[in-house]
Amino acid sequence: MNELPYETSRKQIAIRFLFTILFLIVFEIVKTIIQVAVLFQYVYLFITKKHNEPVRNFSNKVTIYAYRVLRYLTLNENIKPFPFTEFPKDMDNPDSEIRYQ
Repeated sequence: MNELPYETSRKQIAIRFLFTILFLIVFEIVKTIIQVAVLFQYVYLFITKKHNEPVRNFSNKVTIYAYRVLRYLTLNENIKPFPFTEFPKDMDNPDSEIRYQ
């Protein structure tokens, strides 16, 4: 088992655990938002035969946020996600052309 490289207390671990519980709940909400956005995008696509760019950009940002939350939850990142810090910036822009294969 790996020891922590610095002195830590059980209180600090408990506080991190409480934030983890909070962000587990946030992650479930974010997951639901992504699912609704995906369903909406496909309904829109079937009706209009083109994607909805604002929903696409929103989904990209929410996905990046979900990634940051997961990194915090799995102890791979120490920075608390939004609302304790700024909302994450775009990591990858959406593809300019979408192919349906």
